[in-house]
Amino acid sequence: MNSDLPKVLHPVCGKPIIQYVLDIARTVSSLKNYVVLGFRNDIVCRALPADAQVVIQKKLLGTADAIRSAENFLKSYTGDVLVLCGDTPLLQKETVRKVIQKHRQTKAACTFLTATIVNPQGYGRIIRDGQNRVMAIREDKDASFDEKQIHEINVGVYCFDNRTLFQLIRKVELNAIKKEFYLTDIIDLLVRNNLKVEAVQTEDEKEGLGVNSREDLAYSEGVIRKKILRQLMRDGVTITDPETTYISAGVKIGKDTTIRPFTVIEDHVVIGQRCLIGPFCRLRPGTRIADETEIGNFTEISRSSVGRNSFMKHFGFLGDARIGAKVNIGAGTVTANFDGKNKNVTTISDEAFIGSDSVLVAPVKIGKKAATGAGCVLPRGKNVPAGQVAAGVPAKIIARRKF
Repeated sequence: MNSDLPKVLHPVCGKPIIQYVLDIARTVSSLKNYVVLGFRNDIVCRALPADAQVVIQKKLLGTADAIRSAENFLKSYTGDVLVLCGDTPLLQKETVRKVIQKHRQTKAACTFLTATIVNPQGYGRIIRDGQNRVMAIREDKDASFDEKQIHEINVGVYCFDNRTLFQLIRKVELNAIKKEFYLTDIIDLLVRNNLKVEAVQTEDEKEGLGVNSREDLAYSEGVIRKKILRQLMRDGVTITDPETTYISAGVKIGKDTTIRPFTVIEDHVVIGQRCLIGPFCRLRPGTRIADETEIGNFTEISRSSVGRNSFMKHFGFLGDARIGAKVNIGAGTVTANFDGKNKNVTTISDEAFIGSDSVLVAPVKIGKKAATGAGCVLPRGKNVPAGQVAAGVPAKIIARRKF
């Protein structure tokens, strides 16, 4: 990755790579989740949920050694252990369930996931005998010329009988080339001990692709972005041009809302029903848009809430704002929320009218049905009472609003 940031913390559609893997563990009802960490483990720890048990791999000696690091936590456990790689955001929960189901149905010592891909370079190859039985997994650097022609690869998803796993993991030998202990070598050990090994092949080859470069990161982003958009459209959201629409994982949008082209909606954004968003709109984290609200072109909203039937149809910025219902935000309006040290709140009450090019210097409050004149600058602390009109630079109360 050529990065100071641990690979598993790089975001894909607004969510760290490792979070996709942890979400799968929760979905398949894992009783306990252990996360084995090495490089920059202090940073990764801070990003993990509270229910994840951290295990530190003291020396980076390969995947088998990573499993051995967790042995003390699992030595009295007699059930099945699911092993996942932390860099596989494209893995699907339905596929992992199939691995678990086959493992239990066949009573295998190990069941693992494979995929057939066009370019298998860099991945472990699946070695099978004449009866199509799995015999071993051969890592790319150790594979012979003929073995490198195999296109079935190891995805890195395993289901083990726990006691068998730790009985044999101690027998995995140090790889002479990479000076690491490979978890994949345990397959050969299982076969030589006449223990049952099963494999499940995924129907979607993309699931087998881990993130090992910035190019992989961009590819994963594209796959997951399309998946997010498809699901939103199935849920009743109109997305005019999916190719130019970017929506992060976890965004919630109500039915019959329309998202126009060149819109970016980041994580932790909630949009109601029957809204119009964009084009050229950016909704940043923490934004809440109520039903039947329009946020138009060249607009940006951050950590703000906008009430029902409100309008912000043209360019402007709302930061740390609390906007009521039936409010008109005129073109060019800016809430100046940052004073150099703190982010301050602007409150605009129901049915207020904010004139074009208004600059509202937070903290400031605009009362119900109040108004600001075009081009006014409302200084911090200069509140506009309900029903009053403020205008000028600096703004002053000039009249009572007429209806």
